[in-house]
Amino acid sequence: MESLTIILVVVVVMMAAGMVFLALRGQGGAQQDAASVGEIKGQLDQIAQLAASMQQNVTSQLQNQERALHETLRKQGETTGQKLGDLQTRLAVIDKAQASLNELSAQTTRLENVLSNKQARGAYGEMQLENLVRQMLPPNAYRFQQTLSNGSRPDCLLNLPNPPGPIVIDAKFPLEAWYQLGEATDDDGRKAARKNLAAALSKHVEDIASKYIITGETAESAMLFLPSEAVYAEFHTHLPKALEDSFKKRVYLVSPTTLMATLNTVRAILRDVHMREQAAVIQAEVSRLLDDITRLNDRVGNLDRHFDQARRDIDQIKTTTGKISSRSEKIESIEVEDLKDTPTVPTEPKLLD
Repeated sequence: MESLTIILVVVVVMMAAGMVFLALRGQGGAQQDAASVGEIKGQLDQIAQLAASMQQNVTSQLQNQERALHETLRKQGETTGQKLGDLQTRLAVIDKAQASLNELSAQTTRLENVLSNKQARGAYGEMQLENLVRQMLPPNAYRFQQTLSNGSRPDCLLNLPNPPGPIVIDAKFPLEAWYQLGEATDDDGRKAARKNLAAALSKHVEDIASKYIITGETAESAMLFLPSEAVYAEFHTHLPKALEDSFKKRVYLVSPTTLMATLNTVRAILRDVHMREQAAVIQAEVSRLLDDITRLNDRVGNLDRHFDQARRDIDQIKTTTGKISSRSEKIESIEVEDLKDTPTVPTEPKLLD
């Protein structure tokens, strides 16, 4: 803007100088006109040089500004592109998170539908119990839905030796009372919900104790599996009396975590029982192994005696061969005289030593 103003000023000055020149030309004489013309021409030359310099400065400033503008636009373009890339990445993450939330919401809805049905809720607990047992124990250590002598069918029966005998595990989920506790907004509501929760547990404990603890057939205790750590923690935190009552009836509560620890102990017990059952077999094999070692020792002794006899025989053979060699040398050393010139006198043969 300042450069444009300077150019306009220069143009105005040049126009004014031209008008002055014309005015002086009309009023003065020839000499005066010539002097004036020369002076004006000099001023015009200066003005032209000034204008050219100013134009060069203006051009240089415009070029610098243009380069700065291009650099600024380039950096802004790069920054904008990077921000757009980051924005696209974040939008992709948001879309993925939204899809995960939608899937989670759908799963939550399905889970709520399952848990709202009593039979489906029972199947959910049984399925979780079955998965844990299958993961922790060998197939011959358990049975599902085994019919007992009284016609009852527990969810799982652990095949433990006597004592303690087969132990029953049954899955229970007091969901209604638990939902009531979660929806309570004051202390009175929570107190009433916990009371209902304790009553639901007491009923389940009573059913397990009366159906699944059978003298001479099952162990003297049983386990109630709660497929929720939160429900299990609620009983231990706020309902210790309900737990104490269940202990008195020899029904013990287990959560997924504590059940895994219990099953791990059961697996160790079964391994120990198996080792004890195999102890007689191992002892018999060890006895046979000792017999084989004894026979091997006897045979090695016999072989050693044979080797001794063989060494003695070899020594005797060496003695005999030595004598034979000695006699052969003596025979070779006897000089046989020429019997043609000497009379033969019969003599008795002399034995060689």
